Amino acid sequence: MNGGPSGFTNAPVTRLFIVASAIFTIFFGIQGRFGTLGLSYQDIFGKIRLWKLIMSIFSFSSTPELMFGLYLLYYFRVFERQIGSNKYSVFIVFSILTSLLLEVLAVALLKDPTANLVTPGPYGLIFASFVPFFFDIPVSTRFRVFSFFFSNKSFIYLAGVQLLLSSWKRSILPGMCGILAGSLYRLNVFYIRKAKDPTLQFPEFISSFFSRITLPSMGSPHATSSSSTRHSVGNLPSYPARQMERNYPPPMQSAVEPSEDSINTLVSMGFDRNNARQALVQARNDVNVATNILLEAQSH
Repeated sequence: MNGGPSGFTNAPVTRLFIVASAIFTIFFGIQGRFGTLGLSYQDIFGKIRLWKLIMSIFSFSSTPELMFGLYLLYYFRVFERQIGSNKYSVFIVFSILTSLLLEVLAVALLKDPTANLVTPGPYGLIFASFVPFFFDIPVSTRFRVFSFFFSNKSFIYLAGVQLLLSSWKRSILPGMCGILAGSLYRLNVFYIRKAKDPTLQFPEFISSFFSRITLPSMGSPHATSSSSTRHSVGNLPSYPARQMERNYPPPMQSAVEPSEDSINTLVSMGFDRNNARQALVQARNDVNVATNILLEAQSH
């Protein structure tokens, strides 16, 4: 399933997170210190080790986990393109902190001082992303292999199951905490979605921070021209739900033919190509408005 065009185009926060995760994992792997990672009761309630808490956010504990984890993070960049880097930064912070808090509570309840109960890695963010993936990314294709039915989303789910079971109980716990964190975000607990408003200082600071420390040489040639798209997604107007095929109002004669990049961006989110083009024509080539039209049409 395609996660979008041109690598990390319009996804600088995802790019930075993937690079950081890979660097930390490789660093601990070279030093042969994978065994020192993972959270235990003693790390939190005995001799507090803040460095393990921080490393547990980024570093995976094995090469297979790194491969599946980075693949899923790379695919989920589609959400940063959909809602913008500013809002996605808030989603990352909320998912990581909430899942980490839930993990600490779980470790406290289990009270096993001898075992590393939680495997390290950004499980909170990855599995929190499965919540909007399930609800917001539509199925565009279905196919059958022998007697089994699959969709274009099946391989993402299979990669998630593989990662969830990679360390058995040690990976299931943070994975479930991540799903719960994503559900809390979707339910707008503590009105967290209000923090996505670009007029607020906290998410704006995070977005600015990521933009400054991301290396220009790693950027995409389209990043500058599409920056307005990333930061204006949050102000989508509300449109009444319509059936895509029949109820689109005719476009203005002066409307510009949708660009191929805009169409590919919507297709990367899982929308049908023809529907994406129609939505862009109606929205006058505004990807943000077109996304809103498609999502509302999909919900009916």
